[in-house]
Amino acid sequence: MMRIALLGAPGSGKGTQGKLLSQKYNIPQISTGDLLRDAVAAGSPLGKQAKAAMEAGELVSDDIVTRIVGERLVQADATQGYILDGFPRNLTQARSLDTMLSSQNQPLQAVILLDVDFEVLMKRLTGRRTCQACGTIYNLYFSPPKDSSRCDQCGSHQLIQRSDDNEQTIHNRLQTYETQTAPLIDYYAAQGKLYKVNGTDNVVDIANNLSQILEVTL
Repeated sequence: MMRIALLGAPGSGKGTQGKLLSQKYNIPQISTGDLLRDAVAAGSPLGKQAKAAMEAGELVSDDIVTRIVGERLVQADATQGYILDGFPRNLTQARSLDTMLSSQNQPLQAVILLDVDFEVLMKRLTGRRTCQACGTIYNLYFSPPKDSSRCDQCGSHQLIQRSDDNEQTIHNRLQTYETQTAPLIDYYAAQGKLYKVNGTDNVVDIANNLSQILEVTL
């Protein structure tokens, strides 16, 4: 049984590492973004509430998000464990999650922080470019194409930057993380569940470090 959560700022690599852990240990990677989209598409009662909030331009409430996560955690493929990716996002969600899991006598076992410096996060996010023709993703700082204006894979000159990858938007996202999510570091450290991993290493080394922590701890 492996019940873990991944913490980290936007651009820290949570999604990538969550996917690798999911494949290695054969447990689901659970992303709140995916869950919300699925709930809305399915038209479930909670999905309808989430849709109403999103259509009104509001954030989906902590209560709705936590309940949607709770419904996901009792599905058959999560009985042997799961990886929470991007949840909880704040102290309210963390406390609600603890209450819910404690009632099932299945508390989180480990919370892993992918620790990345602000400057690196900015480069990871602002430097991202996607080939509009074939979907190949580059980073101008860390994994650039051979020709800065041309895709190595298909030769297209349509390398684009997502509209929300501009510096101001990313700066705002990182500030939101510092305000809402960073306090979770102290919260889980006080429970003795927090483990920090250097998120600036290469993907393989980070994955190996995560696995070592989990196999020693759990």
